[in-house]
Amino acid sequence: MTLNRRHLLAAGALAVPALTAGSSVAQAGPETPAESESKGPSLTRTGADVLAARGWAALSGRKLGVLSNPTGVLASGDHIVDSMVAAGVRPLAAFGPEHGFRGSAQAGGSEGDYTDPRTGVPVYDAYGADATKLAGMFTKAGVDTVVFDIADVGARFYTYIWSLYTAMVAAAKVGAAVVVLDRPNPLGGKAAGPMLDPAYASGVGRKPIVQQHGMTVGELARYFAAEFLPAEGVTPGKLEIVEVRDWRRDQLFDRTGLTWVPPSPNMPTPDTALVYPGTGMFEGTVFSEGRGTTRPFEIIGAPGLDWRWREKLGELRLPGVKFREAYFVPTFGKFVNEPCGGVQVTITDPRAFDAIRTAVTMFVTAKQVHPDKFEWRPDNFLDKLSGSDRLRTMIDKGAGVDEIVGSWQAELAEFDRKRRRHLLYR
Repeated sequence: MTLNRRHLLAAGALAVPALTAGSSVAQAGPETPAESESKGPSLTRTGADVLAARGWAALSGRKLGVLSNPTGVLASGDHIVDSMVAAGVRPLAAFGPEHGFRGSAQAGGSEGDYTDPRTGVPVYDAYGADATKLAGMFTKAGVDTVVFDIADVGARFYTYIWSLYTAMVAAAKVGAAVVVLDRPNPLGGKAAGPMLDPAYASGVGRKPIVQQHGMTVGELARYFAAEFLPAEGVTPGKLEIVEVRDWRRDQLFDRTGLTWVPPSPNMPTPDTALVYPGTGMFEGTVFSEGRGTTRPFEIIGAPGLDWRWREKLGELRLPGVKFREAYFVPTFGKFVNEPCGGVQVTITDPRAFDAIRTAVTMFVTAKQVHPDKFEWRPDNFLDKLSGSDRLRTMIDKGAGVDEIVGSWQAELAEFDRKRRRHLLYR
């Protein structure tokens, strides 16, 4: 498979001694003038930028495989694989998750196996691969270190964190180390929502974490290694986290100074990420979740809906959000080329906004105002997204928003307690 790509500029590099390996690779010594200059306008420095500023010396001499996508970029805009190759630290292979290594595929798709035209690095299609199949890819490629650098958006049902989990299991099977180049959680560090019931595990939620986990991928890797891998009979391999610098748990993405790179085709802005842990659940309904519009997950609706839904939501005066009556015609996804009515969700105060509570309120009011239109998908996909059948059955029985949200507070508090020892940032 040959893909036409625009050539990116390769990053310059400064060779310095390798970092010390361990459970965390955060304090790599004082910055050089070149490193300080390389920060540019960014306030926050990703793990990738920390290593790139040192010419990737910490990875020199290793047989590298890189699991990444278009979000694996430096502050300069260069992709980490392009930067590694330019610095003379050439990966043996790259591995593409959902949407592909270079990100050209839509939801539920990938790019297949091919040779990356810019770098000549072989790319393996890892989307949908289980740990055994992925371990076979690692063996075939001959890697002894798997580098993970993908920006997450903070929701349990966003699949990249499960690509990380699978890679950690696969790496343990072949004795490879895992290096996570950490990035900020764009939603900050607050956890919210229900816990996954293991009986509802799937590709959009493999292990019991809450719906909005409030952790970075590096923190999740630590959590996975301690809480889940041993229970599967897997002895975790060597795990190294290259920490983010100058980021606090209370910082949302707009306070990092970083440039937003859409982690998937329907995640175009940081606002999309803020609403997604909630309105992403509309994929479990017959309503359009806004795919095929310019504001996916912010525009929600279906044919035949009118002003009454927006009117009802407006009366509730939910914190941090307002609703606009919206009409739209999706170009793909549900209701292609069909006129739809509904609402546009606009965040007015990101710190006051509660994505999951807002979405639950939208479900409850839609069922009240348009009982002839609002339905769950026949396959009950909502149960996989929300982690159990509780949300669906409570709404169907007429439960109110407070009762529904209150039903998971105890498990949320327990998760919050359990995750504390795995957190890296204050």
